[in-house]
Amino acid sequence: MAQFIDRRLNGKNKSAVNRQKFIRRFKGQIKKAVGDAMSGRSITDLERGEKINIPARDISEPVFGHGPGGKREGVHPGNTDFVTGDRVSRPSGGGGGGKGKASNSGEGEDEFSFELSREEFLDLFFEDLELPDLIKTQLAKQVQYKSVRAGYTSDGVPSNLNVVRSMKSSLSRRIATRNPYSRRLREAEQELELLLATEGEGGARVIALQEEIRHLKAKIRAIPFIDTFDLKYNNRVKQPQPTTQAVMFCLMDVSGSMDEGKKDMAKRFFTLLYLFLTRSYERIELVFIRHHTVAKEVDEQEFFYSRETGGTVVSSALEMMHDIIKERYPSSEWNIYGAQASDGDNWTDDSPICRDILINAIMPNVQYYAYIEITEENHQGLWREYLTVKRSCPNFAMQHITEPADIYPVFRKLFQKKLV
Repeated sequence: MAQFIDRRLNGKNKSAVNRQKFIRRFKGQIKKAVGDAMSGRSITDLERGEKINIPARDISEPVFGHGPGGKREGVHPGNTDFVTGDRVSRPSGGGGGGKGKASNSGEGEDEFSFELSREEFLDLFFEDLELPDLIKTQLAKQVQYKSVRAGYTSDGVPSNLNVVRSMKSSLSRRIATRNPYSRRLREAEQELELLLATEGEGGARVIALQEEIRHLKAKIRAIPFIDTFDLKYNNRVKQPQPTTQAVMFCLMDVSGSMDEGKKDMAKRFFTLLYLFLTRSYERIELVFIRHHTVAKEVDEQEFFYSRETGGTVVSSALEMMHDIIKERYPSSEWNIYGAQASDGDNWTDDSPICRDILINAIMPNVQYYAYIEITEENHQGLWREYLTVKRSCPNFAMQHITEPADIYPVFRKLFQKKLV
């Protein structure tokens, strides 16, 4: 039975196998820390992993100890309160009874710190989620090429020289070239040995064989160890690589009723969606649209932190989204996603207009559209109109958020993997 041992060095993350075992074992604590880490990140902040802390008690190993055995009873010396058979009552006020005061004695353990790489961070975060199966793939506007291995070639630059392949070629050539000479050399040596044993030295045939043997050995020695014919270079060709591209529209209500807490919850949801899309698409663009009575396309900073406010006309944002799609993102070339965050408070006459714009103009062009209502109150008129959109369009989803703790569960509902 053959046994193979992989002695290749690990990459930058050392002890990769043990690292993955650790992540699997403490996945519950690590995933909770990953979820908590999302609240302090920018939408496009993907270039780093995360340092997480695990309480020391969660990584302690259970141990078995051997006691003295048998049933034992005793009263320790110096005891003045108990006699044999007494039962010790539980201390009042809880187990520890600590008050948080300083002490000059005792010891403890710090939490265990663990650094997740970017890929580990995102894999854990999205391991049980998926995009809806409504994805188009198109070539990007500029075709990208990837250099791939395509066998070997006899010409190339020194940096592409394949030493192993060249040495194999050299060995094959030397074996093939000297084989006839070696075979004749063995025959001549055997014949010479026989003649010397029977006739002795000095015969014409012996002299001829000795000369032939010297000539054959010279020919074998003259075969070069390596020849230019042996050199093999890694061959690479450029293959066109299809790249997928997507655009994500972020629409947010910034009217007077959307306070900073609601905006922060909206930011967290948009961040999750952006991270999620970047796992499926090589190229993704963001379009931020904020609105009160009028809509405006802005950058991320202004989208979340501008103090401009006013009344509420949601249809202005939907109309702007539709116009931008027509001008810059044709649905035949782009995977289009929309996410809208609002407290649902809209001008009464405007909500039916929003419904019609979504059903007739936006939903036929997008892969998926998610509406998130952020409010502690009852659903508003916009929610009721959007229920009609949901019944008409299978790629439309809506959820309700009341506090930050709802964000991730809601996101999971929107993008949870379908059971096959």
